[in-house]
Order: sequence, then structure tokens, then C-alpha cells
Amino acid sequence: MQRKKVLTFNENHPFSNFPLKPPRQSLGEFYRLNKKAISKPLITHIYTADPSAHVFNGKIYIYPSHDIDAGEAFDDLGSHFAMEDYHVISMDSINSEAIDNGLALHVDDIPWAEKQLWAPDAHEKDGKYYLFFPAKAYDGIFRIGVAISASPTGPFTAQPEAIKGSFSIDPAVFKDDDGNYYMYFGGLWGGQLQRWRTESFNPNEPKNPTAFIPKDNEPALLPLVAKLTDDLLEFSEPPKQLEILDAEGNLLLAGDNCRRFFEASWMHKYNGSYYFSYSTGDTHLICFICYAIGDNPYGPFTYKGILLEPVVGWTSHHSICEVDKKWYLFYHDSSLSKGVTHLRSIKLAEIIYNEDGPIVPLKPYID
Repeated sequence: MQRKKVLTFNENHPFSNFPLKPPRQSLGEFYRLNKKAISKPLITHIYTADPSAHVFNGKIYIYPSHDIDAGEAFDDLGSHFAMEDYHVISMDSINSEAIDNGLALHVDDIPWAEKQLWAPDAHEKDGKYYLFFPAKAYDGIFRIGVAISASPTGPFTAQPEAIKGSFSIDPAVFKDDDGNYYMYFGGLWGGQLQRWRTESFNPNEPKNPTAFIPKDNEPALLPLVAKLTDDLLEFSEPPKQLEILDAEGNLLLAGDNCRRFFEASWMHKYNGSYYFSYSTGDTHLICFICYAIGDNPYGPFTYKGILLEPVVGWTSHHSICEVDKKWYLFYHDSSLSKGVTHLRSIKLAEIIYNEDGPIVPLKPYID
């Protein structure tokens, strides 16, 4: 039987005061940790992750991954993240019950996709709703697809082909004030971004998740951004790298695990500035949601700090949404499954901005 992974922790890490204590947690410790959590899972009858939240027509809609235990081996290619479908979660208000609206899209109904429906996003235009999702095609390469519905809860009908020129994972679609829509995407390791360092996919060393990752003293791999066509079905331009810089104007380095991009792009706008947030991802020990600020959708963006400190389970993925003039972080952790990394639950918490623009970092568990 495959043994479930739980988070282990390095006592010498600078964030070793995080509530989990090495090496593994008893059930009692998880119950105590859950009591310290700043928020509870929005739904508990299924496992959900990677929540992308939007307000459409005055109602909150959340587009998460649907975690399942498919019996796949645990590996750093993410084989155990074997999601097969999407459900849309809705809420009448920020304090109301979260409702599972049932099956919205299944991998069997996507002509080009074989497996692994990872983190999606959605948006609305002219009364239609668009679900943007990554999936692994039959050639083993992650692509990004689009599905359309007349309802924000689906069911969605997938386009017969993936977006031309798309690759990797974690699409996040941002609508700017001028009506243009931009997709931000990319993810390392199992997300395959490192295999696209040239203009074509590098299939060598297929079982090595870190093959082709830059050296620690080299610039980190960067997320991608592309404006969408008017029908939201294709890129209107070749994807561009989105630069994330330090305070001195230098690109963050690949070895800067606590600040550089790993996956989980999200864009929102606050007081005229563009906030690009993302997960730092891959250490299995410390995974932050961080953010950087720029003055246009393409960047460059300057790193500003931590948005969310580590959660139970080594992944972290989020979205940021304004609801009734307050701002909320939608995120996940693995506390409900007692630390199983691929069985997660979505949550939300209010975020606060300082007067000069920075976001007050969130601690997911109260000391």
C-alpha cells in the first residue's frame, strides 16, 4: 500500500516556528492545529484545491481543482495529482454556505486531453462563461484549454483543441479596466515549464522533474503572459516572460526558493497598481504565496513580500478577489486530510492593505 505523505520540517529553517513540528503529526496534533486555523474548509464532502474566485452578477463563484486519491505513486512529477473533473463552488455572500454545483467538466469530454485536470480559472464576457484549464495531452505534454457555458456553474463544453501555442499549467485570466483579457501561466517540475527553455518541448530525462532547471546562481524561470483574442479562445500574441525583480532591479535567482516563482500565477489590480502573486513551491518544507507589484499587465514586477505563510501540505495555491469592497484570499491546505499533500480543502480569509500599498502577510494558523 502506498504510504501517505505528510509534511516534514527542518528545525534549522528560518521559519521553523511554523506550527507543524517534525517529523510527522499525530491525529491529535492535527486536531489542535485545525483549532488554530484562521478559517475552516468551505466544503468537506469532496477535496478541493487551487481556488480561483470571481464575483459574477453579485455572487461568488470559485473554480477549484477536484482532488481525488487515484492510487498513483507519489513523485515530484505530480503523478498523484490525478484529478479528473471540475466542480464549481458558489456562495451568495462571503459568510454564506458554499454550494457544490456538481460536475462542470470531465476529462472524458475534452477531446485533446488524456488526464490531470490541474488548477483552472474562469472569466465572463458578453454573457458567456469561459473555463480555462491545463491538462496533459495524449503526447504527455501539458497544454491549456478553454470550455464555454451559458452559466457560471456549467456544464462547460470544451473546445476541440487546446489553445495554439499554449504549454505548462496554472492559467489565470485577468480582465483589465480597458476590457482586455490576459492569461498568466506556468509551473515548474511536473508543470513542465523548464522543458520550454527553447522554442520547443524538451522530452529528454522524462522521469527527472528538475532536469533543465537553472542553476541556483542563474536567473529563475519566469511565468508567462499573453493577451487573449476577443473571443477568449486563443492567444492574440506570442507569450511573453513576466520579469520578477528584487529591490535593486535584478531578476530573482533560481536558488532563491523563498521568493522566486514556482507556480500558481494570479493577477489583480488595487489602487491602480498591478499585483502579481504566485507560489514559491518546490522545497516540500517552506512554500509561500508571495507578490510583486508593477505598473502594467506585462511588468516588470518588483518583489514586495509574503502574502501567505506556509500551510499544511507542501503545495500552496490561491486567488484574490474583491467582495463588497473588501479583499479576500482564497487558498487551500491539507489539514482536513491530516496532511495528505494531494487531498486538500479550499478556504478563504480577508486580506488587508497598508496605506502605501503592501499587503499585510497572513498567518494561516494562530500561534
